[in-house]
Amino acid sequence: MIRILHSVSNMDRAGIETMLMNYYRHMDREQIQFDFLCNKAKPGAYEDEIIKLGGRIYRTPGLNPVKYPKYLAYMKKLFDEKPQYRIVEAHNGALGVYALCAAKVNHIPVRIFHAHGASIAKDWKLPIKLVCKAAIPANSTHRFSCSAAAARCYFGSRIAQRGEYEFIPNAIEVERFVFNQHLREEMRNRYGLDGKHVIGHVGRFSAQKNHTFLIDVFEKIAGEDPQAMLVLLGDGGLQTEIQKKVKARKLGERVLFMGNVGNVDAWYHAFDAFVLPSVWEGLPVVGIEAQANDLPCVFSDRITREVGMLSTAKFLPLSASASHWAKEIMESMKRDSRRDNTQILTERGYNIAVEAKKMQKRYLELYEVNP
Repeated sequence: MIRILHSVSNMDRAGIETMLMNYYRHMDREQIQFDFLCNKAKPGAYEDEIIKLGGRIYRTPGLNPVKYPKYLAYMKKLFDEKPQYRIVEAHNGALGVYALCAAKVNHIPVRIFHAHGASIAKDWKLPIKLVCKAAIPANSTHRFSCSAAAARCYFGSRIAQRGEYEFIPNAIEVERFVFNQHLREEMRNRYGLDGKHVIGHVGRFSAQKNHTFLIDVFEKIAGEDPQAMLVLLGDGGLQTEIQKKVKARKLGERVLFMGNVGNVDAWYHAFDAFVLPSVWEGLPVVGIEAQANDLPCVFSDRITREVGMLSTAKFLPLSASASHWAKEIMESMKRDSRRDNTQILTERGYNIAVEAKKMQKRYLELYEVNP
């Protein structure tokens, strides 16, 4: 059995972490185990499951540049004590180069940078992230990416155009998301949504996800449709701010804040439309999940078109007005039937039952070439 060490922020319910868990659950764990190098102290929601599956959780001193010597010392000790690690894969954006640099210093032969985002957040860490991004080529041996947009962001336009990276789809357990009328009725009864027109959103409360614009859009919809409801799944630093905005707009009884739930798949059945007005994305897992459920999907034009599995998916410019978005969303909700899209998603490479076998084969190839 070989063990792959994945560098992440923490194993909470979010897009990258959910993608990793999808692959992990479908690996032959007698051949391959996943372990997780978490760079935040906060425990993640997936940790209990990881331990049950045989995985390990490590917590680093964090990615603060001031603590870099301490981080390197921690990683040296880890690699000395666990010499079985021959593959390290970094998922936490440009800061993932910390793990790759430590792996290089400690002579780990396979160092994969896995690109997930199509942009780098312009926060106070931006200068640090840009330095780290510039160090990716010198410290990685392999390039993985969830989309061409993510590849362009982290590897450059020339590499992306030439396809000099490995495409790893954000595959899902398609069967869990195929529309189920019984489950729809159960969820809507449980949460008092019978007869409502339910717009759903899944994402952490951050500037990237653009909740503030979503509330502007929903205010327009609510003014036109007295049965409209907005359900927000996720948590994050901006949640309180968005809750205050909802209250100020007198939408408190029309917007449900459900938190970081463990049954996102069940919620899709209860929705009538799915909206993702993100400022940027790599290739959002939630977009694939929503289309597996055959939900009408409305995405921002900042999201890579690769997420559009179905011809019914709409991409609207963020420069358009909230009223325009509201009109398009309400038009989308006029569909009254949902179909099984398993074949489409499988053909496009998003069925984890198929893709995990390919990924497992790739890991074994990398390990055999670099024993």
